[in-house]
Amino acid sequence: MNPSAHPPTSSAEPSLAATPTVTSVSPTSGSTAGGTAVTVTGTGFTGATAVRFGATHAASFTVNSDTQITAFSPVGSGTVQVTVTTPSGTSNQFVTFSYVTAPVPSLTSVSPNSGPASGGTVVTLSGSGFSGATAVRFGGVSASFTVNSSSQITATAPAGSGTVAVTVTTPGGTSNGVSFTYVSVSVPVLTSVSPNSGPAAGGTTVTLTGTGLATTTAVRFGATPATSFTVVSDTHVTAVAPPGTGTVQITVTTPGGTSNGLSYTYSGAPTLSSISPHQGSTSGANTVTLTGTNLTGATSVTFGGTPATSVTVLSPTQITAVVPAGTAGPVDVTVTTPGGTSTLPKSYFYVSPPVLAAVIPLSGPLSGGNTVTLTGTNLIEATAVRFGATPATSFTVVSDTQITAVVPAGAAGLSNVTVTTVGGTSNPVSYTYLAAPSITTLVPNLGSTSGGSTATLTGSNFAQTTTVLVGGVPTGFTVVSDTHLVADIPAGAAGTVDVTVISPGGTSTPAVYTRVAAPNI
Repeated sequence: MNPSAHPPTSSAEPSLAATPTVTSVSPTSGSTAGGTAVTVTGTGFTGATAVRFGATHAASFTVNSDTQITAFSPVGSGTVQVTVTTPSGTSNQFVTFSYVTAPVPSLTSVSPNSGPASGGTVVTLSGSGFSGATAVRFGGVSASFTVNSSSQITATAPAGSGTVAVTVTTPGGTSNGVSFTYVSVSVPVLTSVSPNSGPAAGGTTVTLTGTGLATTTAVRFGATPATSFTVVSDTHVTAVAPPGTGTVQITVTTPGGTSNGLSYTYSGAPTLSSISPHQGSTSGANTVTLTGTNLTGATSVTFGGTPATSVTVLSPTQITAVVPAGTAGPVDVTVTTPGGTSTLPKSYFYVSPPVLAAVIPLSGPLSGGNTVTLTGTNLIEATAVRFGATPATSFTVVSDTQITAVVPAGAAGLSNVTVTTVGGTSNPVSYTYLAAPSITTLVPNLGSTSGGSTATLTGSNFAQTTTVLVGGVPTGFTVVSDTHLVADIPAGAAGTVDVTVISPGGTSTPAVYTRVAAPNI
């Protein structure tokens, strides 16, 4: 064997990993108390066995990748070099970290304290020592944030899961953690919208009811975003409708998705063209019909500013309304719909009800046919005159204070006379139907041609006697009662004459009286 020969060697020598390099640290400063979470960036970090701040080992560290390590600074002071050690060696770049005496931030609350797993929740952090904050983390994940003041930060939650600790890092260190919980977010569901219509100009505030609405990010009317919206709770959102036309679908969008749609109708402004009847009593309660366009969804009808007792929409062109009580005179009629309002100026007239003062004469025959005069006020619009329930045979409106009427037949006794106008029915005045007088006996029934005597009539219905005729000639009389009457017998030729009694009820059947001439001697 040749002693000078060398043993064979492998042609593939094992390669050595490169020595790690540190290119930057963030943040570059932290509290002398340690605890600052520092991101170390560089190369060759795989298998790192130590991270040092000066000569002091980091409190703890995590190798995130071959190019990144997260390390928590130990207690220290001044400015120190940050190094990383791996089996291949220790970095020697002069990248420094400065210890400062800033206070460690303190976190007292986060609001809201939960949000969807997809992130995006805007969270308000409250506490102290936030000035100069360099990081906000949800668990180990950095968030975008804005320092509002030394006691408040607004941060946007990154995506995550479960419950994590929210921390704030400043040059003074890293705060205590406050819990934030990631929740699964379902697709929102809408169940109702109120009102479900409004004017084409928009501006209507609607209330949306459903589930999963707490994280609403958008409300749309068709493809148009709501002018504004407010999340009231997980089940309610209010939104202001933008301008639009026709019927559109309202949807709500959250991190969980977009809801089902609910119909919302943009209505054209209503127009009123007529009202029938156009007048009625000041007491109201009559029904009128309003005609026009775009009347669907009418929410109110007012008469001189007073709401109708009730409103019924029959079609887009017709509404019926029950008129409220009002003051005599003309008033505006206004209809309101989701599309707006329309007014017919002074289109309805409140008419005062008629008032009766007297009827002349106060009585008449059962057969009717006689004419009476009614006096009162507000009679000009008379549409009916009634005696009890029976219409007058005819009537004539003489003026606003007088009517003449032909009395219909009726039963004996009192009857209420009323006048009806568009303003209502008047108070009653009494009219008496009288039976004609009747004579049963005449005592004595004969006497001298020279007259000067009296006769007693017995019968019925004498109380209202106006005239007693003897042979067609009126004579004096005294009504003793409804059944007795004493009449004067005037002088006259010998022979028989008729005696009759006349009252508003008519003329009696005659009784016979005989005049006897004095004997000649």
